[in-house]
Amino acid sequence: MYENYQNQNQNQNQNQGSGQMNQGQTGREGGVYSGASGSVNGMNGGMQENGTYRYSSRYPNNFTSPQMNETVHHEKRNHSEPKKMGSFKKILLSAGMGVCFGVFAGLSFFAVEKLTGLGAKPVVQTENKAQIEEKTDQGTADGTVTNSTIDGSQAVTTQTVTNTVVSDVSEVVKNVMPSVVSIVNTFTESYSYFGQNFSQEANASGSGIIVGMNDTELLIVTNYHVVEDTTTLKVSFVDDSAAEAQVKGTRPAKDLAVLAVPLDSLSSETLNSIAVAKLGNSDELTVGEPAIAIGNALGYGQSVTTGVISALDREIADSDTASGTFIQTDAAINPGNSGGALLNVNGEVIGINSNKIGGAAVEGMGYAIPISAAKPIIDELMSRETRTKVDAENAGYLGISGVSVTADVANVYGMPEGVYVAKVYEGTGAHTAGITQGSIITRLGGVEITSMEDLSEILQYYAVGDSVEVTLMLPGREGYEEDTVTVVLGARAE
Repeated sequence: MYENYQNQNQNQNQNQGSGQMNQGQTGREGGVYSGASGSVNGMNGGMQENGTYRYSSRYPNNFTSPQMNETVHHEKRNHSEPKKMGSFKKILLSAGMGVCFGVFAGLSFFAVEKLTGLGAKPVVQTENKAQIEEKTDQGTADGTVTNSTIDGSQAVTTQTVTNTVVSDVSEVVKNVMPSVVSIVNTFTESYSYFGQNFSQEANASGSGIIVGMNDTELLIVTNYHVVEDTTTLKVSFVDDSAAEAQVKGTRPAKDLAVLAVPLDSLSSETLNSIAVAKLGNSDELTVGEPAIAIGNALGYGQSVTTGVISALDREIADSDTASGTFIQTDAAINPGNSGGALLNVNGEVIGINSNKIGGAAVEGMGYAIPISAAKPIIDELMSRETRTKVDAENAGYLGISGVSVTADVANVYGMPEGVYVAKVYEGTGAHTAGITQGSIITRLGGVEITSMEDLSEILQYYAVGDSVEVTLMLPGREGYEEDTVTVVLGARAE
């Protein structure tokens, strides 16, 4: 048995090597097997001397066979492996948590950079002025710009070229300003105070446009409300000279009037400095194109504002000065601009500004009478005979009461546009001339009449005793027939 035990111990030492087992397993009866030294200590204690073995009086109770040693060895291995595996899992878990933290931190920084732009790097351009000018000169008409890069290659960039409002209108203004005038209207203002009526002279400022010249007169168009109720009119020209003007004709319903300045009242220097404006075509306007306004704003003298055509054919329902459709612009049109010119970039008059149209409740919305609609009226007013307004006490009286037949009323009832004679007073010039109730007055003194305002306006230039031709439309079985009578104007009855 000793030999078997010794052989078994030697075999185990050879298989496992010296120093592989540093700890022994305690036997059931206190024996210890030391594989590292090759000694077995029994219950009575064994020891190794000079490389030989001394054995105890008996073997350990748990020693049965050489295989027992294998069993004990495997049990030790099985006890140590779970500890190693637990540490490895902890390491893996810690590494995984670190990776997750890094991923989430990176995503957080990326989101912050995108939202705030803090991570964006500024682009620094180091081109000098000569390089910029060179690139500008290389632009082509179709909007393609060729830029030279640092290495000499050509980089082609396509850009959209847009036409914007012209910022420098000095040349347009220089050419048009000689045809724009300032107008000062001196009129009598009446008012009541504690039941007493008072009157005093007052001044109103406006603008005008020189639209023609005949053998004896310089002709200027303006708004009717600029010259309404005038006593005297003073016109100032581009050279700061001034002259008195007369009203040649008016069309209150369209807020238009034409003034006449005698040429013999103007110096040769003034005649050489002024010019007749070029009228354009407002029917060809497009929304968004540039617009230039020139006028005597607030009576301070000629000033220039710019903008665009904001709208076309704008109908202003609450306008009490004119009817029809108008050009809307954001070019500033203030009191005093009325009667001035609205121009296109070619310096052509496309509208006659009116501060009264639309009121002043909204900023950036000014209006002008389209020149294409105004031109026929201007031509008719310029062809009239120039007359001087007479005093109210000496003004002639026709002898009727009437009602305006507007275009809308005429279309509904099939009547001519003009003044419907509602009543004829006996003993007046109208009664003597044979004008009857139901007749419609369409012209007086060769001037078209479309409303009672037109009729009252034209009668201010005729004195008591003057003869005037009146054109009538008389109702008949087959419609209205035209007739002309001559009326000798009388004095208004008290």
